[in-house]
Amino acid sequence: MLDVDAAEFWDPVKVDAELRRVYDVCAGCRRCVGLCPSFKVMFDRIDADAVDGAVEKLPAVDVKEVVDLCYQCKLCYNHCPYTPPHRWRVDFPRLMLRARAAEARQNGVSVQDRMLGNTELVGRLGSLTAPLSNWANELAVHRAFMQAVAGIHKDRNLPKFHRQTFTKWFRKQARPAGTAGAPRVALFATCTVDYNEPAIGRAAVRVLERNGVDVTLPSQRCCGMPYLDGGAMDQARALIRDNVRSLAAAAREGREIVALGPTCSYMLKREYPWLDASEDARLVAATTRDVFEFLARLHAEGRLDTRFPKGAGRIAYHVPCHLRAQNMGHKSADVLRAIPGADVAVIEQCSAVDGTWGFKKEYYELSLKVARPLFDAIGGAGASRTATDCPLAALQIAQGTGTAPSHPIQILAEAYGLATD
Repeated sequence: MLDVDAAEFWDPVKVDAELRRVYDVCAGCRRCVGLCPSFKVMFDRIDADAVDGAVEKLPAVDVKEVVDLCYQCKLCYNHCPYTPPHRWRVDFPRLMLRARAAEARQNGVSVQDRMLGNTELVGRLGSLTAPLSNWANELAVHRAFMQAVAGIHKDRNLPKFHRQTFTKWFRKQARPAGTAGAPRVALFATCTVDYNEPAIGRAAVRVLERNGVDVTLPSQRCCGMPYLDGGAMDQARALIRDNVRSLAAAAREGREIVALGPTCSYMLKREYPWLDASEDARLVAATTRDVFEFLARLHAEGRLDTRFPKGAGRIAYHVPCHLRAQNMGHKSADVLRAIPGADVAVIEQCSAVDGTWGFKKEYYELSLKVARPLFDAIGGAGASRTATDCPLAALQIAQGTGTAPSHPIQILAEAYGLATD
């Protein structure tokens, strides 16, 4: 993938040429046809009589439709046999990001993408006005207003806001005295945990401290992915620079960076070195771990406390796409199985709400259709509860099944008998 600071990266003519080159490669392979709507639509348009396999004949509107349908699950990269260092150098997810960024630079970032991308502002305002904000979000007239102005579908489940954010809670807590040789981590909490799901952050802190881990919470901002979804590359890179600065400082103190959300851990590991390219960004990427990636390593080393006073039954565990894309296996399920009586059914189906895509009025119904196999698998698992590491996937699962999942870290905290309020 080109350097994002290169003029060629932003050239609409060069972007169109690269899109058509990659579409041609994909049309000859078709390995990803069942992954997401982008590929199905791409192949349908290429196979149309007017095009007849000649990608150069694709109308511009069809080329753009494929870009718009990509919700950045990242799974096609793992499936693709032509990713770098192959000479064809296909990186479909980053090409989609490049196309959106180039379009946004030429035509401006839409109001919809500005609002959905600015999770910090939305989170701060929502938390500051909670519970009023939560009440307003349930009003039909307000939901219709948000659909008209922000493009958020009026029927989409929305996250709740909390007056006491995770950051506020963490700063009030007395930290246990560290012990020599104890693991040391810097939490990357994520915007969703901070403003919408602080209970996940509290559970993570309690579980980590139960296992003798020294936990800090460095200064941090949104990971940048919501802005990238809408092509707002400059805004995303500004957030990334701030995060790289503070997280690299924590890494140089000997701390591992432990992320509480799979999208954020993916961003820190994979996209930060691409979008920042500094030594600090590479350091952040090298020292970032998903929270269960970290706990699974403790377990493998015999350092995880497995004295659980409470057991667990059958759990339907959904593996988020952004964990699958990291090629780390099923670390959350592996650790949950350490709980007495835990029977974990692993479900690898996409929730199709990744980032901001599933919130948009244009794609809400399609996102539910794509996620139907996930809902059916959960319903057929015969489990007493559902778990997922991704809070946005949890919203989608609750929307499609009527039952809200837990984060695996919350199940672990419950098994330990830990108070997380």
